[in-house]
Amino acid sequence: MAASVAPAPSLKFSLLPSQGSNLVATCGLSWRQQERRSRRMAGRVAITSKLELKPPPYPMDALEPHMSKETFEYHWGKHHRAYVDNLNKQIDGTDFENMSLGDVVVVTYNKGDVLPAFNNAAQAWNHEFFWESMKPGGGGKPSGELLKLIERDFGSFEKFVQEFKAAASTQFGSGWAWLVYKANRLDVENAVNPIPSEEDKKLVVVKSPNAVNPLVWDYDPLLTIDVWEHAYYLDFQNRRPDYISTFMEKLVSWEAVNARLEAAKARASKREEEDEMKKREEGDIGDSQPVEMYVDGDGQDDDSDD
Repeated sequence: MAASVAPAPSLKFSLLPSQGSNLVATCGLSWRQQERRSRRMAGRVAITSKLELKPPPYPMDALEPHMSKETFEYHWGKHHRAYVDNLNKQIDGTDFENMSLGDVVVVTYNKGDVLPAFNNAAQAWNHEFFWESMKPGGGGKPSGELLKLIERDFGSFEKFVQEFKAAASTQFGSGWAWLVYKANRLDVENAVNPIPSEEDKKLVVVKSPNAVNPLVWDYDPLLTIDVWEHAYYLDFQNRRPDYISTFMEKLVSWEAVNARLEAAKARASKREEEDEMKKREEGDIGDSQPVEMYVDGDGQDDDSDD
């Protein structure tokens, strides 16, 4: 069964130490210095950072007949654009302006007590990740190590598809279903871990409500499907199961999923190396602490005349 998570109680937010700039690698969405205006203001240059709305990596009609050009013009051209435009307004003049989009998602999730910019930030991230999860002539079956891991962790590719479809179809209301690479420890600082388990470095299926995505659980997203109704209603009306089946059979880009898996494994390996180095450094510091020595009082000099 896929995991679904209710928002955690209100707590002070903090950025996961293992994340930071690594989050950006899971999605092509990037910050760019869109506007540089030099002017004499106490000798400083004013720089305005804005999030760029990136188009899908294929023409708007490239996924027809499985996903129509009309859906793309509506979904990307209106919904995705609105998330980006609204986020730019929300972060203007704030500290979030200088963060990566992934970091904004994690910090503004705030352990479930979301900050105002969260929904637009997460939806901007989610949508670009979704577009890049598909390709013309997609679907079918993956190969290589990705297929081996799917078969190891789900029993077979067919069982994985069944679980992914179940997660997407049973997500009540709006939300997302995800295939993720789980390589984190259990002490997730930013949110409640939806699958508390001792097993590390495995593939799991999770689902999330509204704008929530696996970055807030310190998971590496590999694949997602948007099950907000506006994602499929023009093409499938209320037939969400048909939309999900079409996505899996005709649209998934397994090449993109495989590339994300390799990046996730590389990040996990780097984190292990950093953790090991930190342990060694802490050990060296412990070994180098000065040792206090005590001398028996009877052996001390006595300055008295007696």
